[in-house]
Amino acid sequence: MSERIATVTRDTQETRITVTVNLDGEGRLNCETGVPFLDHMLDQVARHGLIDLDIKAVGDLHIDDHHTVEDLGITLGQAFDQAIGDKRGIRRYGHAYVPLDEALSRVVVDFSGRPGLFMDADFTRATIGRLDTQLFWEFFQGFVNHARVTLHIDNLKGFNAHHQAETIFKAFGRALRMAVEADPRMAGQMPSTKGCL
Repeated sequence: MSERIATVTRDTQETRITVTVNLDGEGRLNCETGVPFLDHMLDQVARHGLIDLDIKAVGDLHIDDHHTVEDLGITLGQAFDQAIGDKRGIRRYGHAYVPLDEALSRVVVDFSGRPGLFMDADFTRATIGRLDTQLFWEFFQGFVNHARVTLHIDNLKGFNAHHQAETIFKAFGRALRMAVEADPRMAGQMPSTKGCL
């Protein structure tokens, strides 16, 4: 499997974001988004996904965090789509259950080529730090549309909103790690009866 690294820049009147992703990394994050809790969540994705992420984001935070969070999901999805290549030899599917104290989340991903987000997370607070919890959906919607994956996210239990979010992002990282890993039994084959994804 060749080197799976991609860099994408998204430049709009609302944000300027550059993302570099290494799918075969060591879990390192270099991140400046201006949204501290989002940085903390992206650290979970990198660490638990063993994916190296280098992220620089400048957005219209004087308005609110919406454009930065959404556009970061879009740009990260584009980088994943480029880095994954034609998907030969990958496991394709990934899943993870992650607990954190009273909270438990399940994330399942399919690098199907068909975007779809199905998210069931009833956060117990409207904000974590200053971050609106509605923006997690925007982040993941941007990601699935541009990574072209099907993503199911379920927060199964939890009453601490920080814990709810952290279990989701940790499970997301773990599910990504499983899905993009090389499957030695696939030996470069396409993981689909269609012959393409």
